[in-house]
Amino acid sequence: MSHTEGYSRRRLLTLAAGVSAVFTFDRALATTTTSATTGSHAMQTRVIPSSTESLPIVGLGTYRGFDVGPGDPAYRQLPAVLDELFKKGGTLIDSSPMYGRAEQTTGELLSIHEPRSPAFLATKVWTRGRKEGIAQMEQSFSLLRTERIDLMQIHNLLDWQTHLPTLREWKAQGRIRYIGITHYTPSAYEEVEAVLKAEPLDFLQINYALDDRGVEKRILPLCRERGVAVICNRPFGGGGLLARLKGKPLPGWVSDVQVNSWAQLALKFLLSHSAVTCVIPGTGNPRYMADNAKAGFGPMLTDAQRHQLIALAAG
Repeated sequence: MSHTEGYSRRRLLTLAAGVSAVFTFDRALATTTTSATTGSHAMQTRVIPSSTESLPIVGLGTYRGFDVGPGDPAYRQLPAVLDELFKKGGTLIDSSPMYGRAEQTTGELLSIHEPRSPAFLATKVWTRGRKEGIAQMEQSFSLLRTERIDLMQIHNLLDWQTHLPTLREWKAQGRIRYIGITHYTPSAYEEVEAVLKAEPLDFLQINYALDDRGVEKRILPLCRERGVAVICNRPFGGGGLLARLKGKPLPGWVSDVQVNSWAQLALKFLLSHSAVTCVIPGTGNPRYMADNAKAGFGPMLTDAQRHQLIALAAG
Protein backbone atom coordinates (compact mmCIF):
# COMPACT_ATOMS: atom_id res chain seq x y z
CA MET A 1 0.00 0.00 0.00
CA SER A 2 1.31 3.49 -0.85
CA HIS A 3 1.69 6.29 1.71
CA THR A 4 -1.38 8.11 0.51
CA GLU A 5 -3.50 4.97 0.27
CA GLY A 6 -3.22 4.70 4.05
CA TYR A 7 -5.47 7.73 4.42
CA SER A 8 -9.21 7.38 4.50
CA ARG A 9 -11.25 8.46 1.52
CA ARG A 10 -12.84 11.14 3.68
CA ARG A 11 -9.47 12.71 4.55
CA LEU A 12 -8.19 12.69 0.98
CA LEU A 13 -11.37 14.22 -0.37
CA THR A 14 -11.11 16.88 2.29
CA LEU A 15 -7.55 17.69 1.24
CA ALA A 16 -8.42 17.71 -2.44
CA ALA A 17 -11.30 20.10 -1.91
CA GLY A 18 -9.29 22.32 0.38
CA VAL A 19 -12.26 22.73 2.72
CA SER A 20 -11.22 20.68 5.72
CA ALA A 21 -11.23 22.18 9.16
CA VAL A 22 -7.58 21.98 8.67
CA PHE A 23 -3.86 21.13 10.91
CA THR A 24 32.81 19.17 18.15
CA PHE A 25 31.86 16.57 17.19
CA ASP A 26 33.63 16.43 20.63
CA ARG A 27 32.97 15.11 24.11
CA ALA A 28 30.34 17.76 24.73
CA LEU A 29 28.19 16.01 22.15
CA ALA A 30 27.71 13.00 24.39
CA THR A 31 26.43 15.17 27.25
CA THR A 32 23.83 17.01 25.14
CA THR A 33 22.34 14.14 23.15
CA THR A 34 19.48 11.93 24.34
CA SER A 35 16.61 10.02 22.72
CA ALA A 36 13.37 11.47 21.37
CA THR A 37 11.36 8.48 22.59
CA THR A 38 11.97 5.63 24.95
CA GLY A 39 14.01 2.72 23.68
CA SER A 40 17.39 2.31 22.03
CA HIS A 41 16.15 2.91 18.49
CA ALA A 42 14.89 6.48 18.89
CA MET A 43 15.89 9.69 17.19
CA GLN A 44 18.43 11.58 19.26
CA THR A 45 17.60 14.92 20.83
CA ARG A 46 19.65 17.86 22.03
CA VAL A 47 18.92 20.36 24.76
CA ILE A 48 18.02 23.89 23.70
CA PRO A 49 20.69 25.83 25.62
CA SER A 50 18.35 28.60 26.82
CA SER A 51 15.98 26.09 28.39
CA THR A 52 15.83 22.52 29.62
CA GLU A 53 13.76 21.38 26.64
CA SER A 54 15.13 18.72 24.31
CA LEU A 55 14.61 18.93 20.55
CA PRO A 56 14.86 16.02 18.09
CA ILE A 57 17.85 16.60 15.84
CA VAL A 58 16.22 16.12 12.41
CA GLY A 59 13.29 18.30 11.38
CA LEU A 60 11.59 19.40 8.18
CA GLY A 61 11.93 22.48 6.00
CA THR A 62 8.85 23.51 3.99
CA TYR A 63 10.48 25.68 1.31
CA ARG A 64 9.17 24.61 -2.11
CA GLY A 65 7.88 21.22 -0.98
CA PHE A 66 4.90 22.69 0.90
CA ASP A 67 4.24 25.57 -1.47
CA VAL A 68 1.39 23.67 -3.12
CA GLY A 69 -2.39 23.75 -2.89
CA PRO A 70 -5.02 21.02 -2.53
CA GLY A 71 -5.47 20.83 -6.29
CA ASP A 72 -1.83 19.85 -6.84
CA PRO A 73 -1.02 16.10 -6.88
CA ALA A 74 2.06 16.89 -4.77
CA TYR A 75 -0.24 18.03 -1.97
CA ARG A 76 -1.54 14.50 -1.54
CA GLN A 77 1.93 13.26 -0.53
CA LEU A 78 2.39 15.78 2.25
CA PRO A 79 0.35 14.04 4.99
CA ALA A 80 2.69 11.07 4.57
CA VAL A 81 5.70 13.39 4.83
CA LEU A 82 4.45 14.54 8.23
CA ASP A 83 3.74 10.95 9.23
CA GLU A 84 7.33 9.95 8.43
CA LEU A 85 8.70 12.91 10.40
CA PHE A 86 6.63 12.16 13.50
CA LYS A 87 6.97 8.39 13.24
CA LYS A 88 10.74 8.73 13.30
CA GLY A 89 10.59 11.06 16.31
CA GLY A 90 11.12 14.42 14.59
CA THR A 91 9.05 17.46 15.56
CA LEU A 92 10.51 20.70 14.15
CA ILE A 93 8.71 22.08 11.09
CA ASP A 94 10.17 25.30 9.73
CA SER A 95 8.32 27.71 7.46
CA SER A 96 8.22 31.37 6.44
CA PRO A 97 5.93 33.95 4.81
CA MET A 98 8.39 34.00 1.91
CA TYR A 99 7.71 30.33 1.14
CA GLY A 100 4.52 30.99 -0.79
CA ARG A 101 1.67 28.81 0.48
CA ALA A 102 3.85 26.74 2.84
CA GLU A 103 2.49 28.14 6.12
CA GLN A 104 -1.11 27.65 5.02
CA THR A 105 -0.44 24.12 3.80
CA THR A 106 1.34 23.25 7.04
CA GLY A 107 -1.56 24.57 9.11
CA GLU A 108 -4.12 22.66 7.06
CA LEU A 109 -2.31 19.36 7.31
CA LEU A 110 -1.45 19.61 10.99
CA SER A 111 -5.05 20.44 11.88
CA ILE A 112 -6.27 17.10 10.48
CA HIS A 113 -3.33 15.01 11.56
CA GLU A 114 -4.29 12.00 13.63
CA PRO A 115 -3.28 11.57 16.36
CA ARG A 116 -2.69 15.18 17.45
CA SER A 117 0.68 16.21 16.05
CA PRO A 118 3.71 16.85 18.28
CA ALA A 119 4.98 19.58 15.94
CA PHE A 120 7.49 22.16 17.11
CA LEU A 121 6.39 25.05 14.85
CA ALA A 122 8.95 27.54 13.62
CA THR A 123 8.32 30.42 11.24
CA LYS A 124 9.65 33.89 10.52
CA VAL A 125 8.91 37.58 10.19
CA TRP A 126 10.15 38.99 6.90
CA THR A 127 9.12 42.60 6.36
CA ARG A 128 10.00 46.14 7.41
CA GLY A 129 8.19 48.19 10.02
CA ARG A 130 6.67 47.38 13.41
CA LYS A 131 3.03 47.40 12.30
CA GLU A 132 3.87 45.43 9.17
CA GLY A 133 5.78 42.88 11.23
CA ILE A 134 2.93 42.45 13.70
CA ALA A 135 0.43 42.05 10.86
CA GLN A 136 2.59 39.46 9.14
CA MET A 137 3.13 37.45 12.32
CA GLU A 138 -0.58 37.55 13.14
CA GLN A 139 -1.22 36.15 9.68
CA SER A 140 1.27 33.35 10.39
CA PHE A 141 -0.70 32.40 13.51
CA SER A 142 -3.84 32.30 11.40
CA LEU A 143 -2.33 30.32 8.53
CA LEU A 144 -0.67 27.83 10.86
CA ARG A 145 -3.92 27.50 12.81
CA THR A 146 -2.27 27.83 16.18
CA GLU A 147 -2.45 30.05 19.24
CA ARG A 148 1.22 29.59 20.04
CA ILE A 149 4.29 29.41 17.82
CA ASP A 150 7.30 27.62 19.25
CA LEU A 151 9.96 29.64 17.44
CA MET A 152 9.64 33.02 15.73
CA GLN A 153 12.71 34.09 13.77
CA ILE A 154 13.68 37.37 12.14
CA HIS A 155 14.30 36.23 8.59
CA ASN A 156 17.61 37.32 7.05
CA LEU A 157 17.92 39.94 9.82
CA LEU A 158 15.48 42.18 7.94
CA ASP A 159 14.74 45.19 10.18
CA TRP A 160 15.73 43.12 13.20
CA GLN A 161 16.06 46.10 15.56
CA THR A 162 12.39 46.92 14.96
CA HIS A 163 11.02 43.39 15.29
CA LEU A 164 13.03 42.15 18.25
CA PRO A 165 11.13 44.15 20.92
CA THR A 166 7.83 42.73 19.61
CA LEU A 167 9.23 39.20 19.74
CA ARG A 168 10.43 39.71 23.31
CA GLU A 169 7.01 41.06 24.34
CA TRP A 170 5.18 38.15 22.74
CA LYS A 171 7.57 35.67 24.34
CA ALA A 172 6.84 37.19 27.76
CA GLN A 173 3.12 36.83 27.01
CA GLY A 174 3.56 33.18 26.01
CA ARG A 175 2.46 33.65 22.39
CA ILE A 176 5.88 32.49 21.20
CA ARG A 177 8.24 30.26 23.13
CA TYR A 178 11.61 31.03 21.56
CA ILE A 179 13.07 33.81 19.43
CA GLY A 180 15.86 33.74 16.88
CA ILE A 181 17.42 35.13 13.74
CA THR A 182 18.22 33.56 10.38
CA HIS A 183 20.45 33.98 7.37
CA TYR A 184 21.76 31.88 4.54
CA THR A 185 24.70 33.73 2.96
CA PRO A 186 28.34 34.16 4.07
CA SER A 187 28.16 37.87 3.23
CA ALA A 188 25.92 38.32 6.28
CA TYR A 189 28.15 36.53 8.78
CA GLU A 190 29.67 39.71 10.17
CA GLU A 191 26.24 41.14 10.96
CA VAL A 192 25.07 37.80 12.35
CA GLU A 193 28.05 37.75 14.72
CA ALA A 194 27.35 41.31 15.84
CA VAL A 195 23.72 40.53 16.66
CA LEU A 196 24.66 37.32 18.49
CA LYS A 197 27.12 39.26 20.63
CA ALA A 198 24.72 42.12 21.33
CA GLU A 199 21.43 40.31 21.97
CA PRO A 200 20.40 37.26 24.02
CA LEU A 201 18.74 34.89 21.54
CA ASP A 202 17.45 31.34 21.73
CA PHE A 203 18.14 30.21 18.15
CA LEU A 204 20.20 30.93 15.07
CA GLN A 205 19.21 29.38 11.75
CA ILE A 206 22.15 29.46 9.35
CA ASN A 207 23.46 27.78 6.20
CA TYR A 208 25.79 24.86 6.91
CA ALA A 209 26.63 21.93 4.65
CA LEU A 210 29.44 19.54 3.87
CA ASP A 211 30.46 21.82 1.00
CA ASP A 212 29.52 25.08 2.77
CA ARG A 213 31.48 25.15 6.02
CA GLY A 214 32.10 28.85 6.59
CA VAL A 215 30.21 28.89 9.90
CA GLU A 216 32.66 26.47 11.50
CA LYS A 217 35.32 29.11 12.01
CA ARG A 218 33.46 31.71 14.09
CA ILE A 219 29.67 31.41 14.01
CA LEU A 220 29.31 27.94 15.55
CA PRO A 221 31.88 28.55 18.33
CA LEU A 222 30.13 31.85 19.12
CA CYS A 223 26.76 30.13 19.37
CA ARG A 224 28.21 27.54 21.72
CA GLU A 225 29.75 30.31 23.82
CA ARG A 226 26.52 32.34 23.90
CA GLY A 227 24.21 29.37 24.52
CA VAL A 228 22.34 29.70 21.23
CA ALA A 229 20.74 26.67 19.58
CA VAL A 230 21.70 26.21 15.91
CA ILE A 231 19.35 25.08 13.14
CA CYS A 232 21.08 24.21 9.87
CA ASN A 233 19.28 25.31 6.74
CA ARG A 234 20.43 24.33 3.23
CA PRO A 235 22.04 21.19 4.74
CA PHE A 236 22.71 19.80 1.26
CA GLY A 237 24.42 22.99 0.11
CA GLY A 238 23.34 24.74 -3.04
CA GLY A 239 21.99 21.55 -4.60
CA GLY A 240 25.04 20.07 -6.29
CA LEU A 241 26.48 18.22 -3.30
CA LEU A 242 24.37 15.07 -3.51
CA ALA A 243 24.69 15.00 -7.29
CA ARG A 244 28.49 14.99 -6.99
CA LEU A 245 28.47 12.27 -4.35
CA LYS A 246 25.83 10.08 -5.98
CA GLY A 247 28.20 8.10 -8.18
CA LYS A 248 30.75 7.48 -5.44
CA PRO A 249 30.69 4.39 -3.21
CA LEU A 250 29.75 5.01 0.40
CA PRO A 251 32.67 4.79 2.86
CA GLY A 252 33.23 1.34 4.28
CA TRP A 253 32.46 2.51 7.79
CA VAL A 254 28.86 3.67 7.17
CA SER A 255 27.37 0.72 9.03
CA ASP A 256 29.32 1.81 12.12
CA VAL A 257 27.29 5.05 12.20
CA GLN A 258 24.03 3.41 11.08
CA VAL A 259 23.49 5.21 7.79
CA ASN A 260 23.03 3.90 4.26
CA SER A 261 22.78 6.91 1.96
CA TRP A 262 24.76 9.99 1.02
CA ALA A 263 21.91 12.22 2.21
CA GLN A 264 22.09 10.66 5.68
CA LEU A 265 25.87 11.04 5.75
CA ALA A 266 25.67 14.70 4.71
CA LEU A 267 23.21 15.39 7.52
CA LYS A 268 25.12 13.37 10.09
CA PHE A 269 28.26 15.34 9.20
CA LEU A 270 26.49 18.49 10.43
CA LEU A 271 24.97 16.80 13.46
CA SER A 272 28.42 15.58 14.50
CA HIS A 273 29.30 19.17 15.38
CA SER A 274 28.38 19.76 19.02
CA ALA A 275 27.11 23.31 18.37
CA VAL A 276 24.40 22.04 16.00
CA THR A 277 20.97 21.41 17.51
CA CYS A 278 18.87 20.41 14.50
CA VAL A 279 18.99 20.08 10.71
CA ILE A 280 15.94 20.87 8.56
CA PRO A 281 16.24 19.34 5.08
CA GLY A 282 13.27 20.37 2.98
CA THR A 283 11.18 17.84 1.09
CA GLY A 284 7.69 17.09 -0.10
CA ASN A 285 8.51 13.42 -0.67
CA PRO A 286 7.72 10.87 2.08
CA ARG A 287 10.54 8.58 0.98
CA TYR A 288 13.09 11.37 1.27
CA MET A 289 11.70 12.39 4.65
CA ALA A 290 12.10 8.85 5.95
CA ASP A 291 15.64 8.67 4.58
CA ASN A 292 16.64 12.05 6.03
CA ALA A 293 15.26 11.18 9.46
CA LYS A 294 17.59 8.19 9.74
CA ALA A 295 20.49 10.63 10.18
CA GLY A 296 19.15 11.24 13.67
CA PHE A 297 19.88 7.69 14.79
CA GLY A 298 23.06 5.90 15.78
CA PRO A 299 26.58 7.12 16.57
CA MET A 300 27.89 10.45 15.31
CA LEU A 301 30.99 10.73 13.12
CA THR A 302 34.55 10.75 14.39
CA ASP A 303 37.03 13.46 13.42
CA ALA A 304 38.66 11.08 10.93
CA GLN A 305 35.33 10.24 9.31
CA ARG A 306 34.42 13.91 9.01
CA HIS A 307 37.74 14.70 7.35
CA GLN A 308 37.24 11.84 4.90
CA LEU A 309 33.81 13.20 3.93
CA ILE A 310 35.25 16.68 3.41
CA ALA A 311 37.83 15.21 1.03
CA LEU A 312 35.20 13.19 -0.84
CA ALA A 313 32.95 16.23 -1.25
CA ALA A 314 35.85 18.35 -2.50
CA GLY A 315 36.93 15.68 -4.96
